[in-house]
Amino acid sequence: MKRITFLLAAVLAVAAVFAFRAPSSGRADQASAPAFVTKIPAGYRNWKFISVAHEEGNLHSFAAVLGNDVAIKAYREGTLPFPDGTIVAALHYQHVPSEENNKVFGQAQSFVPGAPTNIQFMVKDSTKYAATGGWGFGFFINGKPVEASKMGSCYPCHAQEKSRDLVFTRYAP
Repeated sequence: MKRITFLLAAVLAVAAVFAFRAPSSGRADQASAPAFVTKIPAGYRNWKFISVAHEEGNLHSFAAVLGNDVAIKAYREGTLPFPDGTIVAALHYQHVPSEENNKVFGQAQSFVPGAPTNIQFMVKDSTKYAATGGWGFGFFINGKPVEASKMGSCYPCHAQEKSRDLVFTRYAP
């Protein structure tokens, strides 16, 4: 009888260990999976200017790159890695020829922002986004986040810029 009681207690103990470990490992897997920014940060249109970007090829766009106060301070002080709380926004627009400006210049040479194409964000949180180098990536079209499957290329591309803490844009004072 003692053996059966001991065996039953041992089986229950092993089962309890597995029962408590299963949810824990599930949370760890979830935490290590890349998380994406799914809400547009409030007030981003009032952030300060960092730089502009011009991308050709299939993108054919201009971007105004803005940063929150934490980002601007880090850029101005040359702080790398960027501190947690840094947020960088890139507001992308098609670029189109300006017939009005070209008329004044007497030749085709002027381009201006056309229709908006997307807004992208990088949010620094070294704990929450540990799996993606400390950065969360967001990509929005018409104010809505794109599907997670379309976000898969963000981190691998930015990871190539390790010396700048995954940030491509340089500060243009």
